[in-house]
Amino acid sequence: MNWSTDAQLAIKAARQGGEVVMKLYHKMVTYELKNDNSPVTEADIQSNGIIGDILATGDYPILTEEGVDDVSRLDAESVWVVDPLDGTTEFVNRTDEFTVMISLVKKGVPVVGVIDSPNEGSTYVAELGRGAFVYNGGMWKQIRTSQISDISQSRVLVSRTHNPVLERDFVRRLQVNSLQSKGSSLKAVAVSSGEADAYLTFSNRIKEWDTAASHCILHEAGGMMTDMQGCRLMYNQADVCHSNGILATNGHIHGYMVEHYNKLRDLRKPTS
Repeated sequence: MNWSTDAQLAIKAARQGGEVVMKLYHKMVTYELKNDNSPVTEADIQSNGIIGDILATGDYPILTEEGVDDVSRLDAESVWVVDPLDGTTEFVNRTDEFTVMISLVKKGVPVVGVIDSPNEGSTYVAELGRGAFVYNGGMWKQIRTSQISDISQSRVLVSRTHNPVLERDFVRRLQVNSLQSKGSSLKAVAVSSGEADAYLTFSNRIKEWDTAASHCILHEAGGMMTDMQGCRLMYNQADVCHSNGILATNGHIHGYMVEHYNKLRDLRKPTS
């Protein structure tokens, strides 16, 4: 593939981060809790270090989960958004469902997305306007979302670690074909590859680095990602939280799911 210089840099950084993660995965895993009670391991720290060193050779500031946020990035047209180990809980629990995520955001839009799945030996890459691809076994292959438009035939994913009863109840109300759980950004990868049709979370704790790379890949694969209300996700913001959850779909069932979520939300509003 004839990737741009920025995409090539992101691919290199994600793969090297993934190599570090896998080396530590086969050793005893210990972790500490951050201020938000989420775990952080040596794999997070070492992956973040090597990714930062590689991306620093480029021209853009870096927003990363495991670094101090330099707010001067808000004045930059382009910024790297990095999750050096997405699915740290999955890593600790040894479910094999973790990734390394890097995105280049330009004027608030993810224009490069790279997700390395080191346990699978796969790297998912997209650039705005060029499609989405996976590299595995020495070959590039284009990926596309499914064409399913009948909600009753759809396959929906929720988080393996964070799957509140409220989310599962909502999906069951839709009477979908299947509801399964999966870890990390592999949920968005599954939708992008046509292996699932939607992923959702109601959580208000999802950050920019949790979605930016997935956003670009899913969009280029033919899908959609918004918040649960159907509003556009914004990047390189002062507040890096997506406060209204995430909905990632093949595009064909997106409007239907947003409509039903908003109806449910309206029903739960207090009446005077």
